Amino acid sequence: MRYRPKGHTVVPDTQNAPDTTIEFLYLSEPDMIAAGVTDMAACVDTMSEMLVDFKRGDYRMAGVENDLHGAQIYFPQESPFEGMPLDGPDRRFMAMPAYLGGSFQTAGCKWYGSNVENRKIGLPRSILMFTLNDKDTGAPLAHMSANLLSAYRTGAIPGVGARYLAREDARIVGIAGPGPMNRTSLEALVAVRPGIDTVKVFGRSQGSIDAYIGWVRENFPGITTVEQVDSLQGAVEGCDIVSIAIPSPSGVDHYPYVADEWVKPGALVLCSAHLALEESLVQRARHVADARSIYEAWGAELPGNAHDTVGIWGMALVDRVRDGRMSPEQFEDLGEIIEGDTPGRTSDDEVFVYSVGGMPVEDVAWATRVYRNAVERGIGTKLKLWDKPALA
Repeated sequence: MRYRPKGHTVVPDTQNAPDTTIEFLYLSEPDMIAAGVTDMAACVDTMSEMLVDFKRGDYRMAGVENDLHGAQIYFPQESPFEGMPLDGPDRRFMAMPAYLGGSFQTAGCKWYGSNVENRKIGLPRSILMFTLNDKDTGAPLAHMSANLLSAYRTGAIPGVGARYLAREDARIVGIAGPGPMNRTSLEALVAVRPGIDTVKVFGRSQGSIDAYIGWVRENFPGITTVEQVDSLQGAVEGCDIVSIAIPSPSGVDHYPYVADEWVKPGALVLCSAHLALEESLVQRARHVADARSIYEAWGAELPGNAHDTVGIWGMALVDRVRDGRMSPEQFEDLGEIIEGDTPGRTSDDEVFVYSVGGMPVEDVAWATRVYRNAVERGIGTKLKLWDKPALA
């Protein structure tokens, strides 16, 4: 049965006049935690369901082709106007709207501002909010804190990949880039491969490495070995699963580079950021994306070498299909594997490279689940938009 939200539907009153009252939930970050936003196992299940809906086409995102990541505000390098923000690392505002069908039947939009200078005053780089809406009336269902929402749906997508592509007996994980993205990614990996007992960590900052190792030891008692390695090679060699999320400037020459000989037979390489691979590894591996059509849409907007501009591995696959170095069938889609249209792992020695890009429909899916939890558990603050609209 499809979910029908309450609190704002048009219901005749005793005098046959419509009830126009609209109320919605405000969910703070503590409310979101209480409603299960950090339940990674449930988030992985939700993202798996969402990817099937996406593959079937039961969604809408921005743009006439329904394939835009969102709308971004860019700032100039310099401005004659006092007070206008100037360009800088991750300096932007962005809106990411989407509708998702299936069991979700909701629409919503994530809105965030990003500025690395925030960290100097104890704030996260990005501060995110999400508004969930009734798909028919457009009325708000909830307005919620979205930093954890975004982080967990981002980490869950690698978990879905590991569920279908990693070896069942995976034990050793290599972490390259011990930032927030690889925290939630590791949570998802442990959720789908509970036999993981060893983590190797490579990073550029000793402080971030120490913090990550301490976090793993505190939160995962089943992981008995956590060790720092001094190179990307060390984080790849001997690992069953490798998660690479190292920020780098645009341009293939700047991307983290993985050599073929580093990757053991049967390994899964997860790419949540920039990546370059040795050609023999490209030929040896199977290549899967979370949502192939989105990469194809991005590539259509980028003339020439798309991967040189957008470093996610899926863009390298777009370039290869476009110039004939790879057949379209070699650029696989995880939704097709989940649905059984394409086989998943067929041998213990198969190597997979899985590209993670991120989409607004992921936010809608996880926001819907968390909102419904909040309604069932009586969590959040109910706010009134109006009893009767002043203009109707």
